[in-house]
Amino acid sequence: MKPSKVLIIGSGPIIIGQAAEFDYAGTQACKAMREEGVTSVLVNSNPATIMTDEGIADVVYIEPLTVEMIARIVERERPDGLLPTLGGQTGLNLAVDLADAGVLDKYNVRSLGTPIQTIRMAEDRELFKQMMINIGEPVPESATVTSLEEARKVTKKIGLPVVIRPAYTLGGTGGGFATTWEELDKAATLGLATSPIHQVLLEESVAGWKEIEYEVMRDGADNCIV
Repeated sequence: MKPSKVLIIGSGPIIIGQAAEFDYAGTQACKAMREEGVTSVLVNSNPATIMTDEGIADVVYIEPLTVEMIARIVERERPDGLLPTLGGQTGLNLAVDLADAGVLDKYNVRSLGTPIQTIRMAEDRELFKQMMINIGEPVPESATVTSLEEARKVTKKIGLPVVIRPAYTLGGTGGGFATTWEELDKAATLGLATSPIHQVLLEESVAGWKEIEYEVMRDGADNCIV
């Protein structure tokens, strides 16, 4: 069912690893919605963007990107759809937080494009690992940890070097590579502090392997572009 009003979460301040491509994507989304007759409601804490310019979105809120503030906007605007994937890591995290807080269910707002559970599986390192295993994809030996003590125990089993991957971060933020125990302590501490859920994946290093990267776009009708 086509939505009549959609809330778009912006990415906030432009930082390294979360840059202007989200501003461009959000701007194009607002224009596309207008062509389709869908009202766009944009919330962003950064006024120095194209998407917050006059004439892009139908309604613009320059407000802090917090669950409390967005809940108030949802209550006021009553959108029937949420587009969380154009706000970078900020938008993804807020969409999950809004779902956990019961805001989306309370006001009957559905996540468009990417379901909330899919965001969870993609962002939670352990859930993503299990999904790969379930579909038969080989993955390096790894384990999720939530403390430095656990990180040391897992590394003793896997062996150095290891890759540190924090959950719910973008562009490698908080991640690292450890070849010594001193580097492990430093990288794991940073990763745990960076992850919003204080979780990191410690992964067997495959440094030196040949890397082949595929980017796939797929829609609800199973049309794919590789």
